[in-house]
Parts: sequence; structure tokens; C-alpha cells
Amino acid sequence: MSDYPKIWLLRHGETEWNAERRVQGQLESRLSERGIGHARRQAEIMAPILTAENPPCFVSPLGRAQQTAEIALAARRFETDARLAEVHAGDFQGHRLADLKEADPGYFERNSTPMDMFCEAPGGEGYGPFYARTLAFLETLSGPSVVVAHGLLGQVMRGIVCGLDRPALAQLENGQGCVYVLERGVETVLR
Repeated sequence: MSDYPKIWLLRHGETEWNAERRVQGQLESRLSERGIGHARRQAEIMAPILTAENPPCFVSPLGRAQQTAEIALAARRFETDARLAEVHAGDFQGHRLADLKEADPGYFERNSTPMDMFCEAPGGEGYGPFYARTLAFLETLSGPSVVVAHGLLGQVMRGIVCGLDRPALAQLENGQGCVYVLERGVETVLR
């Protein structure tokens, strides 16, 4: 069972690059209209929680997470934490996924999940350091908290809290417009 406090985890809304299937990593892309809708849906889910629980809120420094937080947390004060940035996807950042697959189909056969594709990207951060900084953030939490971050960061965080190994956490969904609630080693999804 997890010793971490309760976490409400929000992935940023869809971005223009998500819609284009372009690798973002730590590069910037604004929310699409659909992504703004995702953040508004999260705001509806979070409103009663923020009022009743009054938890501290932590947000990735990347623009798409900041933009989502402004909407989903209804302009509530939050703390930016660099450890919540998405994995740095190295040489893949800024490129369309289809172009990368065409250039090196073997790489994508060997690395079939987004977790593997981007954590193993040439010139990238790598899984070990990415996992370590996510864990370091989790170990600083002293009470129930809201986190607004990214898909792969969220998969790693959810995996740590729920006691999953890398292959299992790599299979977790990456929903937008929902809230993942992590409590006592169990995940529930609010939609």
C-alpha cells in the first residue's frame, strides 16, 4: 500500500501539437479549442474538491500545463515545480510521429509504447532520471495535493503510487479532461 498522500492528478488538455501527433516533450504548444474544453471539464470536476478540501496545487512549468491550471483550478493560486515537466524527448521533440516512424520503423517496433518511444529517444532525458525526479517530487508531498502535469509524467506518478512496474505503468491510459485520484495505492478516474 502507498504511503503517499491523496493526489488529484490532471493531465493538460489537448494541444495543437497533440492534434497534429507531433512530439512535444519539453517544447511548447498551446491548448487547442478541444483542449480548452478538456480544462473546463476538469474545472467542473475540481470545483467542489477545491472548495471542500482546499489542497495545495502544484503545476508543471510548461505552458500547456500552466494554461490548463489557470482554467481547471479557476485561477486558484498554485506553485510551479520544475520536476513536473514532461520527459525531455531529445531529438524527437518538434517532429511529427509519422515522420519519425517512417525514418526508423525498427526503433518504433522495439519501443512500442509512448513511454518507451520518448524515454529512449536519442539525446533525451531517459527513463531513470525521469522516474527519479517524479519520485523526488512525490516524496515532498506532506498532505492531499493537486498536480497538473503531463501524460507520461502522470503515468510514472500513477505507477509509483500504485506500485506498478515500468511495463504496467506504460500501459496506463492518458486521458484528457478527467481527473485521476490516487489514494492508498489505488487509482480512480473522475470524468
